Amino acid sequence: MSSVMKTLLLNPPSFENFDGGAGSRWPATREIKSYWYPVWLTYPAGMLPGSRLLDAPPHKITPAETVRIAKDYDFVVVFTSTIGFLNDVCIVRQMKEAKPDLKIAFVGPHVQMQPTESLMASDDIDFIVQGEFDYAVVEFAQGKPLSKILGISYRRDGKVVNNAPRPQLETEDLDRMPFATEVYKRDLVIENYNVPFLMHPYVSFYTSRGCPSQCTFCLWPQTLSGRTWRVRSSENVTREVHQALKMFPQAKELYFDDDTFNVRKDRLLDLCAKFKPMKFRWSCNARAHSDYETLKAMADAGARLLIVGFESGDPQILKNIKKGITLEMARTFVKNCKKVGIEVHGDFIIGLPGETKQTIERTINFAKELDCETIQVSVAHAYSGTELYNYTMKNNFLTSDAAADVQGHQLPHMEYPNLSREEMMAAVNRFYDTYYFRPKIVWRIVRKGLWDSHERKRLYEEAVSFLRLRAERWKWTRKDSEKKQVVAISNVNSSSDSALHTNC
Repeated sequence: MSSVMKTLLLNPPSFENFDGGAGSRWPATREIKSYWYPVWLTYPAGMLPGSRLLDAPPHKITPAETVRIAKDYDFVVVFTSTIGFLNDVCIVRQMKEAKPDLKIAFVGPHVQMQPTESLMASDDIDFIVQGEFDYAVVEFAQGKPLSKILGISYRRDGKVVNNAPRPQLETEDLDRMPFATEVYKRDLVIENYNVPFLMHPYVSFYTSRGCPSQCTFCLWPQTLSGRTWRVRSSENVTREVHQALKMFPQAKELYFDDDTFNVRKDRLLDLCAKFKPMKFRWSCNARAHSDYETLKAMADAGARLLIVGFESGDPQILKNIKKGITLEMARTFVKNCKKVGIEVHGDFIIGLPGETKQTIERTINFAKELDCETIQVSVAHAYSGTELYNYTMKNNFLTSDAAADVQGHQLPHMEYPNLSREEMMAAVNRFYDTYYFRPKIVWRIVRKGLWDSHERKRLYEEAVSFLRLRAERWKWTRKDSEKKQVVAISNVNSSSDSALHTNC
């Protein structure tokens, strides 16, 4: 094993509080500081002796310190994102300046969907991996030549070479993978990971890969994880749960970060039967299709909260994005969750195909009707590799404006004939305001901190962050509106008074 390259698996530093790399399906700086675990990087990290997983953002590792750390390694695997790509290119340039013979691989949906553009953007990138990258980077670290590694793209004689694709891992392969939690124990500090709607500290990992749903906007199932649902055995999952509870006794809950945890009822009931005697709290990503029996079994087995993408309160928009659920299914699901005592965090998106001022109001009213414990409201982003991206390109709805601000917060980058960017951003603020500034919701939040000083401190910090970004959003909305007015006036002047235009 001495011939194995010493490998650094890197979620790189970027914008302050930017959660945009190896753990985030929706790369951005959040309204409230959030960090997901870089689960994808743990698998090659667990297979390569002498490796290190460096998750820079939550551990406050600066770019300069990252470059210094990288000098001690032979090979760096960088999980990049669309918003963070240019920053990541800059940091690997510094790495190669410090150590010219360092090898660099970029992984993640952004480079997967744009292999030629990514490689041509920087000579410092030696290769990129398309799709699941676990074994591709391990094989390179073990000395396999680039020409023999499936699923990668690299430069040869000034041209980009795309090797044959690598088949997705099968269900039986997943049980042979290392446990993500073992790498956490070795390399990470779990107290540095925070998600507002999860207990702190929490520990998360996957029990499956892929998602069979057909949502047109969702990034990972259309790129990295795939739409073929592959699962770990319930025995294998239970072993990791046992081990995680022993390794991290301070963890308040476990979070199953599968694309969709509750895909199949029989598997879920089997897992719940194994979880129940262990008496621990857990949360997961879920779709609004599980029946009362299933939800009751989940609650009895320790389920605390489900993260559910409702997306819109307009039935036609749900059809447009191939969501596969109806408004009535969502209503029944949330009612049943409340009956069995499971909280729901609802995700909603402004700006999906078919969005109008009227559909936005329907969604806001629908969210208030559901009355989830907490919500998150995002602006629609059309990532390369998704059906939504193809739709917006075909219909010329993508703008040339930046998709994020200088701090990595999402900005609308689509515009419809009857719905502008500033109207979408204003709707996000109005959505949050009308939802959270209701007396019963304020009391629901405040009461959590009455008897818990740590929770009280966290709630205060989250409120300050939320209000600060809220103010920035309103400022952006006004500026974008003013900019359009200036452009419109300029266009009128240029066509009606050429002398004035020349003088300007």
